[in-house]
Amino acid sequence: MTKSDAEKFSARYSRQVRFPHIGESGQEKLFAARVALIGCGALGSVIAETLVRAGVGFLRIVDRDFLEISNLQRQSLYTENDVASGLPKAIAAAARLKQINSTVEIEPAVADVTSGNIRALVEDCDLILDGTDNFEIRFLINDVSIATQTPWIYGGCLGADGQMMVVLPGETPCLHCLMIDGPPAPGTTDTCDSFGILAPIINVVASFQAMEAIKLLSGNRAAVNRKLNVFEMWSNTFRQMDVSGLRSNVDCPACKGKQLNWLDGQKESRSVVLCGRNAVQVSFANRAKIALDRLAEKLSGVTDVKQNAFLVRFNVDEFSVTVFSDGRAIISGTDDLAVAKRIYAQYVGS
Repeated sequence: MTKSDAEKFSARYSRQVRFPHIGESGQEKLFAARVALIGCGALGSVIAETLVRAGVGFLRIVDRDFLEISNLQRQSLYTENDVASGLPKAIAAAARLKQINSTVEIEPAVADVTSGNIRALVEDCDLILDGTDNFEIRFLINDVSIATQTPWIYGGCLGADGQMMVVLPGETPCLHCLMIDGPPAPGTTDTCDSFGILAPIINVVASFQAMEAIKLLSGNRAAVNRKLNVFEMWSNTFRQMDVSGLRSNVDCPACKGKQLNWLDGQKESRSVVLCGRNAVQVSFANRAKIALDRLAEKLSGVTDVKQNAFLVRFNVDEFSVTVFSDGRAIISGTDDLAVAKRIYAQYVGS
């Protein structure tokens, strides 16, 4: 680093460095840190921007989705131009974050997180952050956290309520300790589609996640919040629940029994209804990559096709279909898995 670069670096983070628990040594640790952010929608937008502004040296953004106009109500990284571009969230987020802090390395990954790829996505990172809206993926993150001894930070929101918990493998309870019966069955709980979601709760939960990340990555592990934090903004309440006893009192199959059934693929599903979208993601284990140019050419005689380097999008009747190069597709206009799979087979192939 040149003298000029060092001066710019010092000026950029001067207010953060003055905080006594960070200092120059903590800032240097932040800049050396590597973070994997799984999901860059509502929570992920706030987390990503906060950490990039804080000077975390490397951020891998993993997201399977593309942008829609309804995202703009709460996903703060994006603009109407991003929606119009048709770019995947990870790509649009990376472009925006590089404008905010060019000294941070941003690595976007347009991918569906599965048992087959999650190790490669997180194993070179110091921390995993949950920006998802999907409990199956959270349980997968929990498993890989245990397997690799990598801390992760859970966050979730619905309506005006939210939760946040830090998982330190070997020190704190894991997500499976907290939800011993596993994730709630589909259709048994409200979703943002049925109940809605307000932007302020996103900012609260994501800010708590980012704060705990900064503590960990700056070398302040002892200061990390080890409780389950519950926020109920509409009723103006905030509770912290001591869950430390779960590690000894619950017979957790994951952190205690080392049965990592999500990571080994035993409990992994492939097609899911997307929260609040009237859409289904269709994906497959071990699906070969799709040649997008060839698919666009094949479909051009059937329907109007839009294509960029990351996806092919077309409309069929009342459905909008977005196909990614890894073989996944998001079929908007239905929440019926069977209908979505039929559309996929008809226009993309089985």
